[in-house]
Amino acid sequence: MNLEDIFHPFSEIDFEKHALALFQYQYENNEVYRSFCNLLKINALKITSVEQIPFLPISFFKTHIVKTGSFEPEIEFWSSGTTMQKGERRKEFLYIEPSLNKSTLSSSAVSRHLVKDVELYECSFLKSFEYFYGNPKDYCFLTLLPNYLEQKHSSLIYMMKRLISLSKYAESGFYLNNFEELYRQILLLKEKSIKTILFGVSFALLDFAEQFTFSVPELTVFETGGMKGRRVEIVKEELHQILCNAFGINTIHSEYGMCELLSQAYSSGNNLFTTPPWMKILLRDERDPLHCSNTLNSGAINIIDFANLHSCAFIATDDLGKKSENSMIEILGRLDVSQIRGCNLMVGEF
Repeated sequence: MNLEDIFHPFSEIDFEKHALALFQYQYENNEVYRSFCNLLKINALKITSVEQIPFLPISFFKTHIVKTGSFEPEIEFWSSGTTMQKGERRKEFLYIEPSLNKSTLSSSAVSRHLVKDVELYECSFLKSFEYFYGNPKDYCFLTLLPNYLEQKHSSLIYMMKRLISLSKYAESGFYLNNFEELYRQILLLKEKSIKTILFGVSFALLDFAEQFTFSVPELTVFETGGMKGRRVEIVKEELHQILCNAFGINTIHSEYGMCELLSQAYSSGNNLFTTPPWMKILLRDERDPLHCSNTLNSGAINIIDFANLHSCAFIATDDLGKKSENSMIEILGRLDVSQIRGCNLMVGEF
């Protein structure tokens, strides 16, 4: 399948045709996904709509090697899970299904996404950024992602490094705790009338906002969410209001992505997200993880990502969402432990 077959506008009919064809391909060539479907007693030949496609619980990326086809990955992306100390071992897991032994992982502190072709990931995040914001060369990128920089397998850091490399502004770069330097750089870029994006994790942006306040209405601020145990969690609306007041801006942008997906959704404010044409968010019933329908106005989030060609394009996340009037999706937070367990009852069978 060529990249041109993935990254282009789809009509509703064409999107469904592509999704159904991709389902058949991954059912036939992805051992873990096929076994999951078989456990649910799914007849692949009778899947005729997107709503009927089984969505793989995202936790499988922690416990199994989710691959479509046979390949050696060019790169691996890991989730920002528990950080291990030197010499510490992760919890070992036992599996019931012997036929899947070669596809299971003995370590499950973090999710692992094995990427066959890193060009596919680059094409996805670059075309997605261009779709929503235009050419990255026209922006100066300032990044405040200290916890991600500590990781060796962060898909977000890979994306930001690439965006920085494409920027025509030498001022682009990463910042750790050097808030004063970041503050001076933002003011300097304002004086030069350079379009600037500040991309930061929530706790670091809050730390920065507590030490420095300014008014740069032209600044675009992205927050990636998560306090990562660094600060007390606060509601999204409160977080965004604090940042808006500190930086003199009207709205906070967000990116909705994860290591298990090669595409991202974006919000230009109010925590309402839109997907690029090759990605779609659907809602499933919180009480019935196999019921996914366009008629639901709220529920747990399922994602179709055509860029996940070599892993699994149909992912059941642990997030909650609500449909807005303009078909955008509001991200409400995470499912609680009992809901996640209900969604992933099938995992124990593997």
